Amino acid sequence: MDDYAHLDLDEIDFAPVEYDEERLPLLTLGEAHVLLGVLRTVAAEGGPVAAAADGLSKEIAARIPSQD
Repeated sequence: MDDYAHLDLDEIDFAPVEYDEERLPLLTLGEAHVLLGVLRTVAAEGGPVAAAADGLSKEIAARIPSQD
């Protein structure tokens, strides 16, 4: 399923994360809309995760108010 098995995670530079910062248990409405946009883009581009992205985007869209 994942095409990233060949990557060595020890060789990737990840963005720094502040571990002492408290995170909200849920996404904000703005974060949910950004995530929805990302999922829709992934679904539109096709590829091995397009179907999953499409399904998740529909689930999220059904659970959040419209941005309009």
